Amino acid sequence: MTHFRISEAANLLDVSDDTVRRWVGDGVLQTSLDRAGRQVVDGAELAAQAKRLAGEAADGDPVRRSARNRFTGLVTSVEIDGLMAQVELQSGPHRVVSLMSAEAARELALEVGSKATAVIKATMVVVETERESTP
Repeated sequence: MTHFRISEAANLLDVSDDTVRRWVGDGVLQTSLDRAGRQVVDGAELAAQAKRLAGEAADGDPVRRSARNRFTGLVTSVEIDGLMAQVELQSGPHRVVSLMSAEAARELALEVGSKATAVIKATMVVVETERESTP
C-alpha cells in the first residue's frame, strides 16, 4: 500500500503542509505512522481528496465538456510567425505549449502575463511511476 508523508501529500495536492495538517486535524484526511514514526497519508485516501478538490474547482463552471484535462495558468510566451503561433502557459509546476493559428492567438488576446486555460483531450497519454527501490 502506498503512503505519503505530509510534505509529499501537500506537494501532490499543490497545497501547503499546513493545509494538509489542518485537514488531518479536521478529520478530512486520516494518517498513520510509518516505520520511522512519521505521519503518513494513505495514497487511496489522498487520491479521493484530490478528486474532491477537482470537483470543487469545477462546480462553478457553466460549460460541460468531454475534455477533462484543464490547466489554468499564466501565459509566459507568445510567438506569432506568419499563420501560426506558439503559446506557452505555466500552470503551477506544469508547462503547456500550444500551437494554434495566429488568428486564434490574436482573437484570444493572448499576451505574456495574461490568464488562460489549456483544455486538453488526448488520444494517447503516457503514465509513469518511479521504480521501487530494492532494500
